[in-house]
Amino acid sequence: MSDVEKPAPRVFFYVQHLLGIGHLARASRIARALVEDGFDVTMVTGGTPVQGFPGPGIRHVELPPVAAGDAGFSGLVDLAGNPVDDAFRDHRRRRLLAAFRETTPDVVIIEAFPFGRRQVRVELLPLLDEIAAMQERPIVLSSLRDILQERSKPGRDEESVALATSRFDGILVHGDPSFARLEDSFSLAGAIADRVIYTGLVAAPPPAPTSERFDILVSAGGGAVGATVNEAAIAAARALPQALRWCLIAGPNLPQAAFDTAVATTPDNVHVTRFRPDFPGLLAAARLSVSQSGYNTVCDILRAGCRAVFVPFTAGGETEQTARALRLERLGLATVVSGSTLSPESLTRAIATAMERPMRPIPPLDLDGAAKTSTILRRLLAGTRVSDLARESAAPQV
Repeated sequence: MSDVEKPAPRVFFYVQHLLGIGHLARASRIARALVEDGFDVTMVTGGTPVQGFPGPGIRHVELPPVAAGDAGFSGLVDLAGNPVDDAFRDHRRRRLLAAFRETTPDVVIIEAFPFGRRQVRVELLPLLDEIAAMQERPIVLSSLRDILQERSKPGRDEESVALATSRFDGILVHGDPSFARLEDSFSLAGAIADRVIYTGLVAAPPPAPTSERFDILVSAGGGAVGATVNEAAIAAARALPQALRWCLIAGPNLPQAAFDTAVATTPDNVHVTRFRPDFPGLLAAARLSVSQSGYNTVCDILRAGCRAVFVPFTAGGETEQTARALRLERLGLATVVSGSTLSPESLTRAIATAMERPMRPIPPLDLDGAAKTSTILRRLLAGTRVSDLARESAAPQV
């Protein structure tokens, strides 16, 4: 069989978003790059459906959706808000295993697990056990963002390492090691260093120019937990010069009552919307971004080269966004307002300060992680050892 006639390598990509849409958005960017490189991609999702994701050209298997019961991820509920029971979990598990068997993939990618998403281990552990028992099994990879949530419960990190070494061939860390390394947020990273492959940050491609321009762009990701940022931003818009043009992107998951309140209380110089498909282009044209500091938003800001004010998400003991925002603040690329001190007055001061500060050059971070993930998969399928890719990706770039 000639090279032209070889079937496309098959990728089975599992992603479970529980609160925001960041995990789904990053995974979809990667899946899109894989499809563009000739992979046959099946993405399995199990969260609240989000229009436009995972995107065209990707086979989509939707498990019965679950969401976080609260901002602390202390339990799972269905779309009606009811706690999920054993029958519900068993149905999801059977659907997941059936989709895997139907796909017969060459590569399996599981987003976050075993370093997160313990809430769905009841379906992921049987999948991993089935793969381990296969005579000819696919390559199994974990897909992680650059900074992990710190774990406070004893034994959790050890459990992650045990699963990573027994059930996974490699760990794809979607970050630039010159900005953040896995050991910065995961104390036992040394135990899996020979499996950790840095892909670069998964940013969107450079945006197309936009004809619409705003001075200040406020965004709250999916919007499920962004109401307080929106309220403070609206108050700041009233306090700052009315000549400034604002765009407030409330997010598709912001409760309707909160969205209606935002629309009703904004001054005339503030445009309120739920979603803007041209968000990256608006960022590139804006003077300042106000947002939380989730992975995808920060990647978009770095790509755009825009000033930033960050209000990190900290509910439920979350630490990842604060760690990322403070790193950027130390580089002179952002101003950080903590959630505990967020108020109309504190946000107004931060915006005014950031607008006056000269823009520093963006460091040469690798933002092409989606395409590089595809290259890594090609090399693994061609026989390159994970340890070689790990050593190569972690080396300082000269």
